[in-house]
This record gives sequence, C-alpha cells and structure tokens, in this order.
Amino acid sequence: MEILGYIGAILMGLSLGLIGGGGSILTVPILVYLFSVDAVLATAYSLFIVGLTSLVGSVSHMRLGNIHWRTAIVFGVPSILAVYATRSWLVPAIPDPIVTFGSTMVSKPIGILMLFALIMVAAAYSMIRNQKVPKGPDAPSEIALTFNYPLIFVEGIVVGTITGIVGAGGGFLIIPALVLLAKLPMKQAVGTSLIIIAAKSLIGFTGDLKGGEVIDWKFLLVFSAIAIGGIIAGSILSKRIPNEKLKPAFGWFVLIMGIYIIGREISHLS
Repeated sequence: MEILGYIGAILMGLSLGLIGGGGSILTVPILVYLFSVDAVLATAYSLFIVGLTSLVGSVSHMRLGNIHWRTAIVFGVPSILAVYATRSWLVPAIPDPIVTFGSTMVSKPIGILMLFALIMVAAAYSMIRNQKVPKGPDAPSEIALTFNYPLIFVEGIVVGTITGIVGAGGGFLIIPALVLLAKLPMKQAVGTSLIIIAAKSLIGFTGDLKGGEVIDWKFLLVFSAIAIGGIIAGSILSKRIPNEKLKPAFGWFVLIMGIYIIGREISHLS
C-alpha cells in the first residue's frame, strides 16, 4: 500500500505542475487510505506537503514572470489569516462525535472526510465542465486588468476557511477566482495560485504545531520530496501537453475518488 501511496504523491505533484491545482485534493485520501494516517492529522500533513510542493513549483513561474504579486497579496493575506485561524481554533473546536442520529454516530474524522469528498465532487465538476475562455478583445490581458478587490478579499477568506478544515491547497477554488475576479490570464492564474497555496498552507500548518500531535517529520519530508519530483516533471510536461485535455481527465478521476470516499464513509455509519 505504501508503494501505491508514493505513486499517488508523484501524481499529486504532476497535477500541480500541469494544471496548477487539483492534485493536492488527493493528498488526504492518500494519507488516510494508503498510509493509515488519522483523518484529522492527515489534513495537517497535507498542508505541509502541498505548501512545500507548491513553493518549489512556483519558482519557475517567478522566473517567467507568471505571478501577479498584487493579486497574490489581496487574495493571499485574508486566505492565510483564515487558514491559520481555522487550524488553530476552529478544527480543534469541532466536537467528536459531530452529531448523533439514534444509534448512528458521525465522528469527527468521518465528518471531515465526507466534507472533503463533497468538495472533491464540486472540484471535479469545475474541471470537467467545458469552460469557454474568452478570445480576441474580450480575453484577459496584461494591458487592462480590472480587479474586484472586495470579492477577491472575501473569496480569500472563504477559500482559506474551507481548505483549512479539509487540508487541501485549494487551487481548484483559487484559479477560477483569479481568472473571473482578477481577470488574470491562465498562465498567471496558475503561477499566482501556486504562491498563494504555498504561503497559506505552510503558515496554516504552523497552527497545528501548538497541539499535542506527534509529527512524523521523516515521513513528511520523504513524501514531499517525491511530490516535488512530480511537480517539476509536471512543469516540464505542461509545455507539451494541452491543459484543456488534462483538466477534464483529471476531473473524472477526482470525481470517482470523491464518490468512493462518500460510499466508504457512509458504509462506516451503518
């Protein structure tokens, strides 16, 4: 199972390198089902792995000028604050069990995995659907970028809170926001997304260091190193493989995974 887990780490990195998101949403299922990590602790591990991997992946985008720093700050600051607060106070405050229906009990780990699976399904839909990118005079350009700062700020808070709970990087939520609200071209949206993911994930992870969890640093660094290899390979392949073909295919994979997790966790309730 561990071999499958490390293969999953490569796939996670590949996805981040190829499409700037999506891959990180696989990290928690990989940690829980293939490495038997507790669901709550897996969300913390995921933040570290995704953050470090995204940080390395953002370096090439920095060199190419694909990071729009003003947008990264407006979106990133509230997102970072939200994910840190979520990991420090909200996640520890979630009761265990979350709710009880007669003899059926929804534990905290099951509740988090169910929420994670629902977000996977939503993310899969956003990747599968046919998105028409404006061309010609209506296409986003570097010449005239318009910013809806209030919406970008609010989106940052929402994404930070959600990803703080489930431990995902949130690229599947960040990229659409950057394209639609900040009007960034896709390449800049990917680069800007990676630097935002890196900052909020790594800072969010520090919110877990206050607790009594025992962190397996050796495992974290090995898993992260493999994922980093994947994101480097993905960045290279992204220059040769069309994004519009990869995204729907990965979306179907995420959808199947999300449905599988929902089915598995529901069976644990009966």
